[in-house]
Amino acid sequence: MLFKRAEISKPEDYFLELSKRRERSGYFCRLNGYSQGMRDFIRRYYEAASERGVIIEGKLNNPDSSNLAYYNEMMGSAFQMDVNFIDASLAKWLPRMTAQQRSVISQAIFQTLDELRKAGKNENMLKNAYIKFMCWFYYRFEKIIAFLGAEQLPKILYEGSIGSNELLFMNVLFLAGCDVLLLQYGGDARYLEIDPASERSRELKMPDLAPFPEGFSLKEVRKDIQDALVTERLYGKKPRFSGCVNAWITGQPLEELRKAPASRGSEPGFFYSCFLRINGVEDRSAYLNDLFKLHQDLAQEKRRIVVVNGKIPLPAPDDINQIRHGSYRNVSQLIRDLSGNLSFIPDGDLRDLANRAFTEILLEEAGSVSQAEPMILNRLTTRAVYMLCWLRIYSRQLFSSWKMPEIACFIFMGGAGSANEAAFLRLLARMPADVVILCPNLSRKCCLQDRLLYEINYEDSLEVNEFPTESGGFRAGTAAYHAERDLDKMMYEDTGVYRSQQYGKAATVVLQTMYEEIAVLWDQELKYRPNFTASGDSVSIPVIFAKVDGVKNGDTEAYWEGIAKMVTPDTMVVKNIPCIAPGATNPIRKFAPEFFRNGKLQKAKIKAHKAYRYGFLRENMQDYLLDKLELLLDQKIIKGTFENGAEYVIIATVLNLDRKIMRMIQRFDFTKKNPKLIYIVTGETVLSQEDAIVASFLNQVGFDVVFFVPTGYQCVEQHLSRSLIDEHQAGEYVFDLRVPDLKKLAGNRSFFRTVLDFFFK
Repeated sequence: MLFKRAEISKPEDYFLELSKRRERSGYFCRLNGYSQGMRDFIRRYYEAASERGVIIEGKLNNPDSSNLAYYNEMMGSAFQMDVNFIDASLAKWLPRMTAQQRSVISQAIFQTLDELRKAGKNENMLKNAYIKFMCWFYYRFEKIIAFLGAEQLPKILYEGSIGSNELLFMNVLFLAGCDVLLLQYGGDARYLEIDPASERSRELKMPDLAPFPEGFSLKEVRKDIQDALVTERLYGKKPRFSGCVNAWITGQPLEELRKAPASRGSEPGFFYSCFLRINGVEDRSAYLNDLFKLHQDLAQEKRRIVVVNGKIPLPAPDDINQIRHGSYRNVSQLIRDLSGNLSFIPDGDLRDLANRAFTEILLEEAGSVSQAEPMILNRLTTRAVYMLCWLRIYSRQLFSSWKMPEIACFIFMGGAGSANEAAFLRLLARMPADVVILCPNLSRKCCLQDRLLYEINYEDSLEVNEFPTESGGFRAGTAAYHAERDLDKMMYEDTGVYRSQQYGKAATVVLQTMYEEIAVLWDQELKYRPNFTASGDSVSIPVIFAKVDGVKNGDTEAYWEGIAKMVTPDTMVVKNIPCIAPGATNPIRKFAPEFFRNGKLQKAKIKAHKAYRYGFLRENMQDYLLDKLELLLDQKIIKGTFENGAEYVIIATVLNLDRKIMRMIQRFDFTKKNPKLIYIVTGETVLSQEDAIVASFLNQVGFDVVFFVPTGYQCVEQHLSRSLIDEHQAGEYVFDLRVPDLKKLAGNRSFFRTVLDFFFK
């Protein structure tokens, strides 16, 4: 049975077994757009094609004279446009084929040649194509025959420009039972599905792709594979145990820290630790007492505790001399040599964990196993030696006689002030230890960044030099605290002057403006906009929710320049519509019915749920977001709310916002400049229901949201139950525009100059 043209929803579908595919068929696609995710996909496909397929780099060359001579000697010059003739010829030319394989291939060849015949090609042309197909099968693709008909489809990877006969032969392979992927590095940055028989293409909905980097080829993919093999060897023996960092935390982290390690989780082979940074203080009068009580509780549980204040003391010369190190040509050599120093850890399981963590951190710091720049290698060597010295010093206190599931505790008061300190803390957090970084003084920044880090932020700041490990004197700052609060009241209440993050609640007011006012108001602080008011602990913030149809005077150059100048550091631009595909994977969706019961949003249940993603935000911001979600539901802004289940889509979408958006929300101060969201809709696609939910919700939160639609088409209105958007007819409608690089357009010109150019040119 021949394969038919099948839909592909994502590149990973290529690796599904045949029986698990939606249409039990192969895929035939061309990739001419790039992203890191696509690079990883190409690498995986390359490995599959190497094992069970064929890779063509550059071009599939025509059969040479000796190939043709051998074919004529074996098969003669006969040719018939007949399936039975092709089947009999294959039996003689490729005798290792089974009858079923031969039948499928002969049908694939006949169908492809028949397409040529219908296109007006004469018999001589059909014969030439047929002979090429037969020679290519014999000399280049005989390897795939053994895999035809299996659950794991053979893979064909073709890199470079492709001619008509080569494309037709790829079609034969596809029809006969192969997956085919073509890599083309020129043209638009898009991912296309191809029907080669009719030469029609259709664009798939894929993430934003860029042009391939200059010089990219399968040689780079092979290098990636080789680097991965080197990296795998560097990691060494896989540890018997793995760390579950932070994922087990369900409540307040400092309370969870008190949990006995054995009660944190029961999955075999895992130890349960936390990696936590607390910025600021929740209650200045109780802060030191709370920390002292924490230390007492940990000590009472016989936990191994190390406390470091201010900075980690630099290793002494004697400590450095105990670490064997030298000069290195590349990162892999550096890691292999320096990891040998971990022999100071006597326990084998602990040493395996340390080696893996040490290797991971250094590879992330270097960025490549083949990095060979002397300056970078010297800096990396110094960092590695410091990490080893500190691990040697503190491991005696933290891990002496360690056994599962024990978890030590390393408390660092003050935050990492150097990259070396940050690297050591990251290393320690991948071992059986709770790593707690306390930064009560908000004026002192911790430079550590890590994907595993759980971060809590409080508004108040407190100068603390030492972690309290002894009783007494922990309320000395109370008088100063109240004095400062009194000063706050004098300076910031009813004066028009606001301190950072002074207000925790806000109500939004959508401004109705002139078209030209959008650019004028866009970069203003909220407190300077018309209709801004403050009362008690809440403010009323004026926001923009607008749609700009058409292009003023048809001047597309000025149009793009104007939009580019609106891209502030806190602006998110959406160019690929829809941004969230309908039905996209959402881990919250299955819990949405639990979160809305009896017509009420279950806020407490949401915050306590294991799937809740916003626990890292400050508490008042979490409450604010849930209040806005409730408002979005109550106002029935999205069509279908409380009618066809749209309320569950709203809840799932709002509780699964992109991390970049959450960071914008975390930085949002209601009296200063607000975050922005710009949609640029140049085609005929429309926003999904989920996109409309995100735009409406963020506008309720306090974002400025503007839709630039040069075509004037409806793009979001169909999802809204009533018109909330301030619509402007800016000029004539323009079609088929492509969004340029807005960062380049912005240049270094001032915002004031942009306003003049954009609106008054």
